[in-house]
Amino acid sequence: MKIRPIFDRVVLLPKEAESETKSGIILPTVAQNQSQEAEVVAIGDGTTFEGKDVGMKIKVGDRVVFSKYAGSEIVIDEKKFIIVRQADILAVLD
Repeated sequence: MKIRPIFDRVVLLPKEAESETKSGIILPTVAQNQSQEAEVVAIGDGTTFEGKDVGMKIKVGDRVVFSKYAGSEIVIDEKKFIIVRQADILAVLD
């Protein structure tokens, strides 16, 4: 199934939560923090604000950091995606 967001929405594929610390301690599922890092898999066309077109500042394939409590989680073909507004994306990772 293909997903196509509308307006200024962005579909993200979140990075898997760390299951082990850098020192090698395995974390139980309850203690794992959800990653705020994700890959952009689809973008909308942008939106208008006060009569001006606001284009998309990101592109498909970018690695980004997004707000912790932003967006809506959906599951498609057994993969978890998050749909957020462009404004909820905090940074692009290079």
